[in-house]
Amino acid sequence: MEIKELLSIVEREKINFIDLKVVDIWGKWRHVTLARTNFSEKTFCDGVGFDASNLGYASVENSDMILIPDPKTAFIENVGGEKVLSLICDVYDANTGKPSYHDPRTILKSTLNSIKDIADEVCFGPEYEFHIFEDVRYKISNNEVTVQIDSKEGFWNSEETGEYFIGKKKGYHRIPPFDTLMEVRNKIVSKLLEYGIPVKYHHHEVGTCQVEIELNFVSALKAADYTLLVKYIARQVAKEYGLIVTFMPKPLYDEAGNGMHVHQYLVKDGENIFAGDKLYGLSETALSYIAGLLKHAPSVMAFTNPTTNSYRRLVPGYEAPTNAVFALANRTAAIRIPAYVKDAKKKRIEFRTIDASCNPYLAFSAMILAGIDGIKNKMDPTKEGFGPFEKDLYVENIKPLPYSLTQACQALKNDNDYLKLFPRELIEHWIKLKISEDREIMSIPHPKEFENYFDI
Repeated sequence: MEIKELLSIVEREKINFIDLKVVDIWGKWRHVTLARTNFSEKTFCDGVGFDASNLGYASVENSDMILIPDPKTAFIENVGGEKVLSLICDVYDANTGKPSYHDPRTILKSTLNSIKDIADEVCFGPEYEFHIFEDVRYKISNNEVTVQIDSKEGFWNSEETGEYFIGKKKGYHRIPPFDTLMEVRNKIVSKLLEYGIPVKYHHHEVGTCQVEIELNFVSALKAADYTLLVKYIARQVAKEYGLIVTFMPKPLYDEAGNGMHVHQYLVKDGENIFAGDKLYGLSETALSYIAGLLKHAPSVMAFTNPTTNSYRRLVPGYEAPTNAVFALANRTAAIRIPAYVKDAKKKRIEFRTIDASCNPYLAFSAMILAGIDGIKNKMDPTKEGFGPFEKDLYVENIKPLPYSLTQACQALKNDNDYLKLFPRELIEHWIKLKISEDREIMSIPHPKEFENYFDI
């Protein structure tokens, strides 16, 4: 949308507030709201100053930065009966007036511009898995570490709710009245469609209270923007129903976790360059992309799986990958080639390791740059030992992926040359932040430790 058109909409619709949204280093939206009297064409040039140190990616002594709204991201939302024009922003350096190279959204933009010799466009189709609960309580203190989660749909309430409940790990594609969350999903998707987000479908997932919304293919930048918007809208709508949404990778013990599988392919001169006559109907370019992504997967995971909880999901037995390999239609592989895709125009790969606890701009950039490194170096995934493996990989230990956040950070420390558009300071800062998070979690006694060790 053009700037003048936006200004016209503000006047015509009598919109009194303009909300500027920006992503912090962890992948959460922050915002500041302008009164209509302080919104003009100059806002798109001069921006709005803010303290970037609170967003995690600037030092305190050099933290003055500027938010510049992107007019292409505009959407109108209703907040408490008031129309609000929302815009996603890029971060600019206050001293140079140029895009900040620490801004995650700028890093993704730079990544996409840097690969124009190989691809004009990177197309992503994300799948968003998340849980919807009725009650969530947690507490950490010196003498108490507790988590309590509840929902009428939970199989643990079968004695109270009677016939219509979903059994343990039996939720995949179940229908109402067993699927109690269809109404809220419909409302979420209706809102997403209203904002122009191309939803493909939604359904109940395997786990109790677990659902999925999948998008049609969009550009990588839109996919990152939409990831934050999907999380935002899902939570807003759920709140209206008195429900609570979490995208945590593993909120329930011994149940399926939440991934954010990303289908992807590259386009050059209007053609899908992942389609070809090689293995599984893929091109050499696609196979090299697979090889690059799998070779760098341990370090990529520091960005795609950046929480300690991410690694509670990546364990055998829950359709979550534990090995850096590829295969056709194999959901235990890190990269799956969908067998149901017969149309060459839609040929793609699916990276199954990533989850929605990531900062999508950094995670998508890391994925793309790893794949592109494979293309530039003409890597062969089979010669590299990445497969294909058409078997249950949970009983194998072929190319093991990191099983902790610290392991992924150590891999990133040792393997980051392919991340040429990531500032060295950002990588070092990220590793420091994430190892600190892991150490903090490790310092808290776990209930299972009491079960195992209390009577030693």
